[in-house]
Amino acid sequence: MRTTDLAPTRLPDRLRDTQRLLFIAKHAKWTGGLHPDDGNHAVYHRETREILEGLGIPLVVADDYPVLFDRPEADFVFPLLNRGGFYNSEMLLPLLCNRLGLPYVGASPIVRGLSDDKHLTKLEAAARAVPTAPWALFRRGAPVDVSRCPPALRWVIKPNNSSASWGIRDAHNRVELAQAIAEVHALDHDALVEPFIEGSDVEVPVITIDGQPAMLPMMIFEQADPGHLRTYQEKRDLVDRSAKYRLKLFDDAAMAERLVGYTAQMAEIFRPFDYGRFEFRVDFTSGEIRLLEVNLNCNLWSEKVFGRAAVAAGFSQADLIETIVAESMIRQLVGFARKDAA
Repeated sequence: MRTTDLAPTRLPDRLRDTQRLLFIAKHAKWTGGLHPDDGNHAVYHRETREILEGLGIPLVVADDYPVLFDRPEADFVFPLLNRGGFYNSEMLLPLLCNRLGLPYVGASPIVRGLSDDKHLTKLEAAARAVPTAPWALFRRGAPVDVSRCPPALRWVIKPNNSSASWGIRDAHNRVELAQAIAEVHALDHDALVEPFIEGSDVEVPVITIDGQPAMLPMMIFEQADPGHLRTYQEKRDLVDRSAKYRLKLFDDAAMAERLVGYTAQMAEIFRPFDYGRFEFRVDFTSGEIRLLEVNLNCNLWSEKVFGRAAVAAGFSQADLIETIVAESMIRQLVGFARKDAA
């Protein structure tokens, strides 16, 4: 996996001149600040739209699925409507694109499902000796026997397909554990249970450059309290979290070398995916590293992991977005003849 000498990919003029891009996101038409429910997600979608408007490619903007029920006035799709408010909504936009024969940024629907299902991702990791915490999965409608959960003093319970820690909770005994699983099921989600691991989350952002996976600088959510459980409200800036953790470059060379190897193994499972974030829990006391999850088509906002890592790599936010779009277009419309991208 490429980790050095990264440079932005520019959108070839012939694609800029011949392709029409559809950008679809829940807040694609947003013009304000923080959203009362979705927080900084709305700002992120607005920022991305404004960057796409500056690429000089004809742009169609939409904020709901019906734009793809019939063929739109577009040739290529940048889908960011990942949380549509219903179970497994992450796969609908690429499915609609496939139905219409429209190429799009990101992984195929079945690969999106593989990564969005944390249980399946952990199975892939375990098959490749990439360390991950022991876990138990409780599908909705199936019997719940909490004795199947791995032993722990504290458990984390989360929707198996959630993002940004939506629906996450913890438990300290089997009674609380059973209640937490029932609460996740009541959200119409399967429940994943694993022991709580003290430490901080290290985020490994991966994009595509010259047709190959390329790793941007790693970032860490350094926690003041290694036992703090980060919440959806914190991740969306709906509450103040400044005293709880901070996002910074990860500079532990020995651990970074191990993380590069683990990420390279996991990235091969999902190729081609255009961009994704590989998330690990690092316990600096024990030196243990555990894969938490893989987030394809993840948050690209300039104030989050991807945007901050891009700056560390010498990219502007506009460079980052253009590279992702250009590489995806070149892969699908031009192929891997890289000289064509010049």
